[in-house]
Amino acid sequence: MPKALCLISLVASILIVVLFLADAAMGMLGMQDTAPLRAANLTMDIAFILLGSGLIFMSWKTYREQR
Repeated sequence: MPKALCLISLVASILIVVLFLADAAMGMLGMQDTAPLRAANLTMDIAFILLGSGLIFMSWKTYREQR
C-alpha cells in the first residue's frame, strides 16, 4: 500500500508540474486565451512548478526506499 501511495503522489505531482508549466509557457508566448489557467499569475505558476518538483523528488526518494 505505501508503494501505491508514493506512485499516486508521484503521478499527481507530475500532472501539477505539467499543468503549471504549460500555463506559464503559454502565458509568456502570448497565448493567454488558450493557456490552461488563462495565465492568471506567473508568480503562482513558478511557485507551483517549484513545489511540485519538490514533491516529485520526495515521492521518488520515498518510493526507492521502499524496495
